[in-house]
Amino acid sequence: MPKSRTKSRSKSQVNPTSEPETSRLKGWKQISAFLGEPASVAQRWASTGMPVHREGRSVTVTPAEINDWLGKQTGKPVHVVTDETDLTSELKRGLSFLRKRES
Repeated sequence: MPKSRTKSRSKSQVNPTSEPETSRLKGWKQISAFLGEPASVAQRWASTGMPVHREGRSVTVTPAEINDWLGKQTGKPVHVVTDETDLTSELKRGLSFLRKRES
């Protein structure tokens, strides 16, 4: 039996200019988990303006798009914290926002 010459490659190796696989939320389950809300809430928010990209019967969105939208809705900078979030930089960003607001 001949050995296969194909090697397993990650998406970033195949197309280094594309976004990493983890940076895009796919489907209502992932989107709602990111938001910390039920899927029905995420769907309602999408129907009232939350940005989602419809690809056939599925939806996708990036965490940055959701954070930007949430910030516009509240009038304050918002960022949903994930395991990959640099909490130090987020704290600095929040303090900078407050300092600018006070002056």
